[in-house]
This record gives sequence, C-alpha cells and structure tokens, in this order.
Amino acid sequence: MRFFSQSFLYDDSWSIVTLAFFLRYPNPYASHVISCDVISRDQTPTGSLVTTRLILKKGAMPRWFPRGIVSRAESWVIEESEVDPHGKVVRCLTKNLDHVKVMQVEESVGFAQTPEGKTIQHTEARIVSKFGWGLTKKIESHGLSRFKANMQRSREGVSLILSLLRESRLQPMTLGAETSHGRPVVAQGRAEVSETYNGRGAVPHSDHAPSGSQQ
Repeated sequence: MRFFSQSFLYDDSWSIVTLAFFLRYPNPYASHVISCDVISRDQTPTGSLVTTRLILKKGAMPRWFPRGIVSRAESWVIEESEVDPHGKVVRCLTKNLDHVKVMQVEESVGFAQTPEGKTIQHTEARIVSKFGWGLTKKIESHGLSRFKANMQRSREGVSLILSLLRESRLQPMTLGAETSHGRPVVAQGRAEVSETYNGRGAVPHSDHAPSGSQQ
C-alpha cells in the first residue's frame, strides 16, 4: 500500500476555484479522460449539493507488466462529491471500479476557503494492489508515480479553466437588460467548458456545475 498527501493554496476565491474544479473536463492536460457524465444529483436538507459522476479514463500498462492480464487499458472511475455553499467546503471522493485486483486508487480531495479569502486544496490518495506474483510493490510504486504526475497535470488543467472563467467574467453576461435604446442586451461570449462531455468529440448534453460552487 502506498499513500500520498499534498496541499496547495490558490490565490483565487473558493467559489471560482471549485467551479473550475467541476468544469475541469475537457482540457488539453486531461487527454486521458474519455468521458464524464453526471449520473445523480441531489440537495440535502442542509442545503449541500451531492453529485455522483462516472468518468472513463484511458491509460497504458508498463512494459514490464504481464501481457494478456488486462485486455483494455481503460478504467471506469466513480466520483462522489458534496458541495457545502454555506460552510464553503467541497469534499470529493473518487475510486476506480474495475481492474481493482491489479490496482485500486482511492482519492480524497477537499477545498476550503481560508480567512484571507483564498482557497486551500488538500489531496490524499491510497494506492493498493492485490496482484501478487511478486509484482505488488512494483505496481503500487508505479501507481504512485503516475498519480503524482497526473496531479501536476490536473492542477495545470484547473488553472487553465480558472483563466477562462476570469476572462468570461470580464464579458457582459446580463440577460434581459435593456440598453438606452430600449433593446435587450444579449449575453456575449461562448461556453468554453462543459461538465459532461465525450472525449471522442461528441457532446451528449450540457450539465451545469454544482450550484453551490457558483456562489
């Protein structure tokens, strides 16, 4: 078993960072993500938003791994998140649903607002292999190295979405307002990101990010 823990401080507010996190797919740093779909979304009695998403990711087995064991280098990942807009906290848990005997990665991500108005992200991961054949530790070490590399790309992807969100906020987005000529204002700009997508090029439908993250 291998463990990973890391914290990162964003200068941006909790609302825009969490929005960027939920809108992070697609982005050029996540080419391994094939699809991402919302399968449930509910509001708790306390006002938190609970969402479950199903994500399909692709990868490549290392050369030293025995051939014929894994037929497809793709994995389904379940993501369960809770957005607390009042406490300004996000909790997100993810884990792969298949190939769990070869390796299972359980990741916990949390976002919270600091007293200075910034956002702290804390990530923990547990990597476990039950493969055996003298390869367990090697598989876990390989998984940890890949996880660290993916963490860096993930942060770059979120930073890219953050920059797009900042640019969009500079655009007039008011719907229904009237100009001095009495004509309605049409929202300018275009959607740069979509929460639910198919990485093969088709966008099956558009689904908004959790409303709690848009405060």
